[in-house]
Amino acid sequence: EPFRPIDPANVRMYVCGPTVYDFAHIGNARPVIVFDVLYRLLKHVYGEKSVTYVRNFTDIDDKINKRALERWTKKRPLLDEVRELTEGTAAQYLEDVKALGCLDPDHMPRATEYVCDGDKPMDMVRVIERLIERGVAYAAEGHVLFSPKAMDELAGTSTVPRYGQLSRRPLDEMIAGARVDVAPYKRDPMDFVLWKPSNREIEPGWDSPWGFGRPGWHIECSAMSAALLGETFDIHAGGIDLVFPHHENEIAQSCCAFGIEKMASVWMHNGFLQVEGQKMSKSLGNFITIRDVLKDWPGAVVRLNMLKTHYRQPIDWTVKGLEESQATLQKWSESIERAIPYHYSDDDVSVGFIEALSDDLNTPKAIAVLHGLSAAASKGDKKSAASLDATLKFFGQGFGRFSDHQFGVMSAMIEPDESQLYIESQIDLRNAARAAKNFAESDRIRNELLDKGVLLKDGKDAAGNPVTTWELNR
Repeated sequence: EPFRPIDPANVRMYVCGPTVYDFAHIGNARPVIVFDVLYRLLKHVYGEKSVTYVRNFTDIDDKINKRALERWTKKRPLLDEVRELTEGTAAQYLEDVKALGCLDPDHMPRATEYVCDGDKPMDMVRVIERLIERGVAYAAEGHVLFSPKAMDELAGTSTVPRYGQLSRRPLDEMIAGARVDVAPYKRDPMDFVLWKPSNREIEPGWDSPWGFGRPGWHIECSAMSAALLGETFDIHAGGIDLVFPHHENEIAQSCCAFGIEKMASVWMHNGFLQVEGQKMSKSLGNFITIRDVLKDWPGAVVRLNMLKTHYRQPIDWTVKGLEESQATLQKWSESIERAIPYHYSDDDVSVGFIEALSDDLNTPKAIAVLHGLSAAASKGDKKSAASLDATLKFFGQGFGRFSDHQFGVMSAMIEPDESQLYIESQIDLRNAARAAKNFAESDRIRNELLDKGVLLKDGKDAAGNPVTTWELNR
């Protein structure tokens, strides 16, 4: 379907982010990379300042509470322990996704900031109160629950849609297929939690009209998206596993609370990821974190490998695929170098590449365009080299190329002058370390450059003064 933003001058996108209690796994990297490409595309089409991208952190959750409780020494409030755990994990996550070439979203809200804060335009407690007022939620034994059946009744008298519009399954079928928590305080097995009580001794929580407690998972995204993007926005995205119940329940909460027909105009979901033909799990020993894979592969390789498969299709994560992606980057790098010197600007981004991405983020087709540019550049075509260089930068494949995780050889994915400037600045730092007799730091810089394909040579100039030169080490 053609994408028509509600306001072309204010395109708004929300992507469900991580639950920050442990290292994110490689499957979590897929939506981050995929929707980073979408973010770049939207900015290219509608303007740098016309797109707002929100990706949240879930920093209140039962898994977080369990991990924090395991670490807690009772020398400080448990909420402080939770905060230290989530802050540290969020920082690790941001470091990992930066190594994957992803831009920072415009907003990265944390769920704990939107529970009950009177300064926020829409917090979770106020959304829950609205749902109770509209008759689709009820309080019971310190809990507040949402009733899908009550939503269906409301849908018959207002613009609110019926429950199940996203997963396109009738309510009876969802009840039969769902693992539901049957509790005595529920009016119906399908009712889901908006608020639940907390034990002040061992669980974090907030004071609310229903007692000391904490929000359910689904209400968090409804409140944060409404606060930052408005009641209805353009794109909501995430993994295919979130369609039901998470995204289905988000729609139910938001539409009923605000009396609207839709929460988002477009819903986008990336497919599952498996490892070497098997479902990723700790029991199979194939559970791979982003940090694990970045120890062995540059971020540019990981990113390209993820984008070779269309985002809606399942992906099989294999070592062979990573090797092929690394070889592809090497080939593109060498083809660009054959056409140096050249000059490019952002206007050189390939039109065919943009057209491919505009067709439902068809990254395999877009990569085929890059192969065509590479073939021409390898024959010395400077225009194609400039387009390939500019397009790779747009694609995020040239981001942070001198970080520890990046491609292990010097290439022309960024401007040659910038590459030379970086190397010479590192040589200056190494010379300063040698002068201070800090030989450990001097060796570290030399080895780091060598890992990136740069060989340093120490010698003397015609006057006998020490001098360091460099060359690419293929």
